[in-house]
Amino acid sequence: MNNPYKTLIKAGQITLELLVSLMLLVLVLHGLQVVNAWQLPLQPVLAFLICGSMACFLIAGVIKRRYQSVTTHPGSPKYLWRRRLLLISIVLLASINLSTYMAAYALTHVREPGQWGIGFPKPVNLRTPKDRGLSYSTHHIPVNSSNWLEAWLIPAAGASSKGTVVLFPGNRSTKGRQLISPAQSFSQLGYDSLLVDYQGVGGSSGYTTTVGMREAEDVVVAVEALPSLKLQPPVILYGVSMGSAAILRAMAVSEVQALPVGRSEAITTQNLQPDAVIIELPFARFIDAVRSRLRRHHIPPFPLAELLVFWGGVQHGVNGFSHNPVEYAPAVPCPTLVMHGQDDPWTSVKEVKSLFQQLPNPKQLVIAPDGGHHQLIGVDQSLWETSLSRFLKQL
Repeated sequence: MNNPYKTLIKAGQITLELLVSLMLLVLVLHGLQVVNAWQLPLQPVLAFLICGSMACFLIAGVIKRRYQSVTTHPGSPKYLWRRRLLLISIVLLASINLSTYMAAYALTHVREPGQWGIGFPKPVNLRTPKDRGLSYSTHHIPVNSSNWLEAWLIPAAGASSKGTVVLFPGNRSTKGRQLISPAQSFSQLGYDSLLVDYQGVGGSSGYTTTVGMREAEDVVVAVEALPSLKLQPPVILYGVSMGSAAILRAMAVSEVQALPVGRSEAITTQNLQPDAVIIELPFARFIDAVRSRLRRHHIPPFPLAELLVFWGGVQHGVNGFSHNPVEYAPAVPCPTLVMHGQDDPWTSVKEVKSLFQQLPNPKQLVIAPDGGHHQLIGVDQSLWETSLSRFLKQL
């Protein structure tokens, strides 16, 4: 056989060897309690290696049969056509993977405004509570020795506080863009409001986003900082879009008992149990959210959605295929208010209702008839205020 056949057989063998080696390594490390195999994002990696090796062997088999049935001189047009077809297929496969790798990088990384590089400019806070006539103070909550979360604290409008609301924005948004208006409502209802920028946006450190996976740790860090800020219970968590996913993930993952081999997920603390949760515009499954956005831009979702999630997971060490708020929902230990828009282009009402059904009671669902992927307070303020007041009175 000639080079294409041998090359594919060799590639298939190497991929298969990598698969076996990876499985053996994971089994050994799991047995030694160095890692917990069940918590590693192995599913997409194993699927990639298995499908890759099978594809190499299958294509090699087709080429072998073709060569056996056609006694064509290597310099003939038929031979050159097959060779060119194989090369085009390899180049096309490499191009699709390279382009989705770069797209996943650009979508999950930010850069300083004006700085050259791959990724969106880091979102900044263009407005402050002062622009709405609200008094506030700025706080930096340490995540570790080199990273922090920036937060604004807006005190309750009354003489005494009824509790604390911790607010989180959506993907590549900031507290200044999405959280001031809701915080003003909470303040008028007698609650202290802590508006938090995730790492990678606004005044917080960092230059990456993982659409709610690593951000779940920021939720835990912010809630654990409340006593040091002298903020009192009851504690209510409010999130928009990705912020909803991060909140649900933080509660679901943090309720899993810590394993003896260290970090079971991105979060190392346990028992995050707020007194209530308010989520707006959530998605049910991350892969479906990616598919819907590709369809909205008239881009075929398969296999681009799977490749984007796979390469994004490789870059950040997370498993995007298991990032499903619908699966986090049963772990929520408190009353929950879900708000969504009837005409949301990213997540259908059917998907939101499937998530809502998984939430334990008590719970409330509000669907804005004229709402898209926009916060209810900006679409129908009367419905927002009525829904919020009714929910908070039942706590």
